[in-house]
Amino acid sequence: MKILKWVLIVIIALVLLFVFIGMPYLKEQTKKNSPEKVATYVGNGMDMQVKYSSPFKKGRVIFGDLVPYDAVWRTGANEPTTFTTKTAIKIQGNELAPGTYSLWTIPGQRSWMVMFNSEVPDWGVTLISGGSKTTYNEASDAIKIQVPVVTLDMPVESFTIDFQETEGLNLSLAWDHTRISIPINK
Repeated sequence: MKILKWVLIVIIALVLLFVFIGMPYLKEQTKKNSPEKVATYVGNGMDMQVKYSSPFKKGRVIFGDLVPYDAVWRTGANEPTTFTTKTAIKIQGNELAPGTYSLWTIPGQRSWMVMFNSEVPDWGVTLISGGSKTTYNEASDAIKIQVPVVTLDMPVESFTIDFQETEGLNLSLAWDHTRISIPINK
């Protein structure tokens, strides 16, 4: 009985060590390779912000290899990308209420599915899967749209999300030779 007590104490100590020291250390290390970035837009009666982690290409083939086609991607690295709007907006004619949403995508060769989801999970992937399986919950989608892919002549080294005002306002996601644009209006 005494041995069982000590085994239980050791297991609890190891779990606490991992939660309070191991996880923060791992998060800090991953952010060195994929720094946090913020894109903001204030104008035309809209106030929006995107927070994401920006991994680098580093000579790798991104879409169709590192990021598989036709599978849910947490859209960036580390914690899920978040999209916050302080005002009601429309995305491809779909109304999105003020709030914070996680941004998920399903990259394809010709088009991407883009999902604004009301759940914002802690990490976005399961640790048991080694990061290959997401924690995306389709039932919590606020908006799900499809947008075409634009192939870029010059590669984008660092995954980039920004707001662009060309032929209206667009949320642009670009990495490697790929860019998508998500139309936003009031």
